[in-house]
Amino acid sequence: MTTFPASLLILNGKGTDNAPLRDAVAQLRKEGVEIHVRVTWEKGDAERYIDEARRLGVATVIAGGGDGTINEVATALVHCQGDDIPALGILPLGTANDFATSVGIPDEPEKALKLAIAGNAIEIDIAQVNDETCFINMATGGFGTRITSETPEKLKAALGGISYLIHGLVRMDTLKPDRCEIRGENINWQGDALVIGIGNGRQAGGGQQLCPDALINDGLLNLRILTGEEILPALLSTLAKAGQSPNIIEGASSWLTISAPNDITFNLDGEPLTGREFRIEILPSALRCRLPPDCPLLR
Repeated sequence: MTTFPASLLILNGKGTDNAPLRDAVAQLRKEGVEIHVRVTWEKGDAERYIDEARRLGVATVIAGGGDGTINEVATALVHCQGDDIPALGILPLGTANDFATSVGIPDEPEKALKLAIAGNAIEIDIAQVNDETCFINMATGGFGTRITSETPEKLKAALGGISYLIHGLVRMDTLKPDRCEIRGENINWQGDALVIGIGNGRQAGGGQQLCPDALINDGLLNLRILTGEEILPALLSTLAKAGQSPNIIEGASSWLTISAPNDITFNLDGEPLTGREFRIEILPSALRCRLPPDCPLLR
């Protein structure tokens, strides 16, 4: 590992007491690998640390945390100007780790760090919302978004991704659709949406495959809508036979617009965004990410 250039690890503050991670960093440093570690405290830290990483001349900025941390680091990298922009490495330390899991990042800190430092840097897409906010994995709207945002932190810490499902079953009383209109290339739909998934990646909410055909380097967003007509029968039939359900609308487009008469909240890799008008477009090959050679989300 001594021949590899330096990296900077941006670690979510919740991961500072991770003993296996400390051991992995110490071992790699013993092998001669240069790893700078910075810990986030507040929003905007990732952008400041990436500025520092560029001054240090590192080859990789590693996002250590959950989907929100990965997205924050990826977004800051996309907004960088000039040459010699570091590649993105991923160290999954969150509750669900949806993006890391779907692209095949190892769970073990040492293996994930080695991949982040020495893996091939592949150009991948990222999605941008209203010309400003980005997401690398998925935007979700509707009932699932409300459940994800309301799930208690203690429940997530104890049970991981399945906590979202358990909390959702408890809160079935809040099940109601959002009326909206969605347009894109060869897409023109309006009606009541119970769940909306707009994927660059495939899964959200602790392993739910909302956009099972999505790829992160095809220049497209995948859309899946669970419609809200006859809500409970629709939900049960979809869970039983998702591939055959008449309540699922699917499509793919390089851009999508969503308009609604009332506020809708989308979860962008853990960050909520509320409004009535959204334009989401893919930014093809917007950043380089170190991924395993058998990554299933590459075409």
